[in-house]
Amino acid sequence: MTQRRKHDNVVQQAAVVGSVVQRLRKAREMSLDELSELSGVAKSIISRIERNETNPTLATMLKLADALGLPPHQLLAESDSCKPIIQHQKRRDIPLLISEDGKCRLHIIGALELVEWVQWYDFQAEPGGVLASEPHQPGCVEHLHVLRGVLEVRCGDTVALVRAGETLRYRGDLPHVITNVGQETAQAVMVLILQPIA
Repeated sequence: MTQRRKHDNVVQQAAVVGSVVQRLRKAREMSLDELSELSGVAKSIISRIERNETNPTLATMLKLADALGLPPHQLLAESDSCKPIIQHQKRRDIPLLISEDGKCRLHIIGALELVEWVQWYDFQAEPGGVLASEPHQPGCVEHLHVLRGVLEVRCGDTVALVRAGETLRYRGDLPHVITNVGQETAQAVMVLILQPIA
């Protein structure tokens, strides 16, 4: 991929997040300063996100979502209520989350309107990439099916390896870390099954 195409993709992904962050912030009558103070994200970074100049990391997304009182993925939801019979998202339009170390990428391939019940991702990790997650809501179970490479999953005090063609299921309501311990880029399908909150 050329540098120009890479830049265009980043701008398109950032535009989705930026416009939604700005819309939600203004709907809550929050200033940039207030959102910065609530989220712990620098005002300059929020401003760049809203101007579509940067694609936020997963950690930044989580902080902004918490400050806005929303599930993280709702930041990416569009307000259009008209739903076609067939929804087609091209690769460049699928929302992307990036781990803190920049080595793991999660394309959100699940329907955004279902995030309270089920979430699924196309997960890719470069060698040595680490995705650390805080506990999700009680009763959450993560399913990780590896398509390529070998991943180590630490859930609570338990550690397991999962290789291409294998599936691992583990509690998502405990702290968990996924690490690419192989020599090649790993790819997996990650599905989170959530318990409805009464």
